[in-house]
This record gives sequence, structure tokens and C-alpha cells, in this order.
Amino acid sequence: MISVLRDPRYRNLFGAQVVALTGTGLATVALGLLAYDLAGGEAGAVLGTALAIKMIAYVTVAPIATALLGALPRRAVLVALDLARVAVAATLPWVDEVWQVYVLIFLLQAGSAAFTPLFQATIPDVLPDEREYTRAITLSRTAYDLESLLSPALAAAALAVFSFHQLFLGTALGFAASALLVTSVVLPRPKPLPRKGGWYDNTTRGIRIYLATPRLRGLLAVHLAAAAAGSMVFVNTVAHVRDGLGRDASDVAIALAANGLGSLTAALMLPRLLDRFTDRVVVLRAAAVLVAVLFAGTVFAGHWPTLLVLWALIGAGCSLALTPGARLLRRSADPLDRPALFAADFALSHACWLLCYPLAGWLATSANITTAFVVLGAITAVGAVGALRLWPTHDPEVVEHEHRDPTGGVWTHSHEFRINEDHARWPELKR
Repeated sequence: MISVLRDPRYRNLFGAQVVALTGTGLATVALGLLAYDLAGGEAGAVLGTALAIKMIAYVTVAPIATALLGALPRRAVLVALDLARVAVAATLPWVDEVWQVYVLIFLLQAGSAAFTPLFQATIPDVLPDEREYTRAITLSRTAYDLESLLSPALAAAALAVFSFHQLFLGTALGFAASALLVTSVVLPRPKPLPRKGGWYDNTTRGIRIYLATPRLRGLLAVHLAAAAAGSMVFVNTVAHVRDGLGRDASDVAIALAANGLGSLTAALMLPRLLDRFTDRVVVLRAAAVLVAVLFAGTVFAGHWPTLLVLWALIGAGCSLALTPGARLLRRSADPLDRPALFAADFALSHACWLLCYPLAGWLATSANITTAFVVLGAITAVGAVGALRLWPTHDPEVVEHEHRDPTGGVWTHSHEFRINEDHARWPELKR
């Protein structure tokens, strides 16, 4: 898997991702402490609102930013967005009102919503070989999992020397280091695709391509399944471990670590699995595992050892279900449309989380944890069945078909399967 790091361009981009993730992990810990410092007993409400603001920024900003910035020099845009995040993170230590936190969190996450899809769409240009690209996205997933495991420990070590306000400065340094590493990479500048439509057409182009592509409609259903399962872990772990099982705060960290270790283990296995099985087989079987685990939780989540197993299986299932999504996005558009398609996936997937996060908390609080398992399990099942029906069994990367040339309105012939808004129905594309 680490063989892809031999490519100096990808190595520097991966380094940029790692340092930015480290800074983000420090900010997560610091934000919780800042909320408590400003709001005391209402810190949970402040954090919940900040999380909602984060998701709203992700859903709304990504398509708009990509439409505005996608045709600009990629490296300059990524560096500018990193520097904007540096400025916001460096401002957070000086806030003294809750509303200021909300404004700065929106600005910070808006920068991330603009940066992340463009960054993700750049990797296929740097690593055009699919096997290498698969290992790159697996390495990326591993970095996310390690960040979730190690950032709290790193923050705890830093807090032994510094105040929590200075953790935000660590976040700023992480984004600054990311900007420096991106600056060192020569990135291709894609030729802008001529647009005949207005602002609305250009902004929604990625979403229209996404929803017109059968395999990506299936991927969206998988996102819903994974969001329902993951929300059970991220929202309800604290209350269930502390109140439901009567265990202490350290066991909350252990439960979350079990989820992270499950995800990490699955990510390390993924390249070999994708060498043997198709994306559809791996993703749909992982979604089926998530369904089974959530319904098993109605019986086994009341026992500490089995809860750890369930949480690890949810982590593994989400990793196997979601990581191949980048390969599907890469296959489903040409380089000109990749930023828009990655932005659409970013926005739509986070819309699923925006739906499931509050639902998971409300069900566990107003009813009980068993009800939460049942309802979220049902949503996961709907997503899994939807993916099975929406994602065609015969799903080649290339299909001989015809489509309208966007520059001249003339029907042209192509052997490449790159669905756009002219391809509304799958059967019409088959030959």
C-alpha cells in the first residue's frame, strides 16, 4: 500500500493531508474545551449546534465553491483555501462569545468544504493507474482512522504543556504546513469545459451527473446506510456506555477506539479484496453487514464485550462500504467533471449524516437505545436494498454509447463511459 508514496507528487499531497488532519484533530478537542469554557453546562448544546453548522456548510458550500473555483489553477486554489483556514483557526483562541464560535466554525468548515472535493479530484490526475489509486484512497482512509485514534492522545500531551487555546494555533500550523506541501507539487490545470447554462446549471451540474449515474445512485444509498450505522456510534456511545452500561469515561474512549480499529483493519484489507472482487460485491456485502450488526445490537449491545465487537464491526463495515466510492467517482466522469462530481458526493453524503445525527440522538433520548438500534437498522436496510436495486449488476467501466457534444450540440460517438446530464437512463446507454 505504501508503494504509492514513491511518487513524489502524491507523497507531498498525502503529507499535506496528514498534517491538515492532525490540525483538525487538535481543533476538535480544543473546540469542546472552548465550548465548556464559554457555556459551562450548556456546552453540549453549543457543540451540537457547531456540528449542525459544520454539516450545513458541507452540504451547501461544496457544489457552489466547485462551480466557482473548479476552472482556476488547482494548486493556487488549494493553497489559498489552506491559508484561509489558517486565518480562521488562528482567530479561534481570541473569541469570547458563543455566536463568534458559530461564525468561525462556519467559515472554517466552508473552507474545508471547498478544499476537500478539489483535493480529492486531484489525486486521480496524479495517479491515473487504478491499482495505485486504490492504494492511495486506502492510505487516505488509514490516515483518517489513525487521526481519530491518535489526535486525542496528542492533544492530551499538548495540554500538559499548553492551554487549550494554543491547540487552535496547532491547527493553524497544520493548515500552513499543508499549504507549503501543496505548493511544492506541480498539478495539471484542466481545460475548463464550456458552459452554456447559467449559475444554477453550473452549480448543480455535479449533482445532476451524480443522480443520472446508476452506480452513483447506488453509492448514495450506501452513504445513507453508513450514516445511519455510524451515527449510532458517534452520537450514542457516550450516553450508552456511561448511563446504559454504568462504565466510566475511559471506557467511552475504548469503545470509540474499537470502532476506529475496526475501520483501520478493514482499510488495510481493502486493496486485496478489490483485487479479487468487484466494487459492487465488496460495498454491498459491507452494507449487509451493517444491517445485521445494527439489528444484533438490539440484543447484544447491553453487554460490554459484545458492544466492543459490534462497534468494531460497524467501523469495518463503514470503511469497506465507503472507501471504494472514490473509485466509482473516478470512473463516472472525465477529468473536466471530476471536481463537480466529488463535490456532489461530498455534499450528498454529508446530507445523509445531517439527517441521521439528530435522529440517532433523539431516538436514544426520547425512547431508548433499543429503539434507536431498530430504527437506524431499518434505515440502514433501506439504504442497502436501495443500493442493490439501483446499482446495476453489469457495471462496466466503459460502455460504447452516444452523447451530445456540449460545445456544439452534435451527437458524437465514444467508447468511454462518462455519464453526464444527457444520460438520464441506463438502458439507453447499453449496446
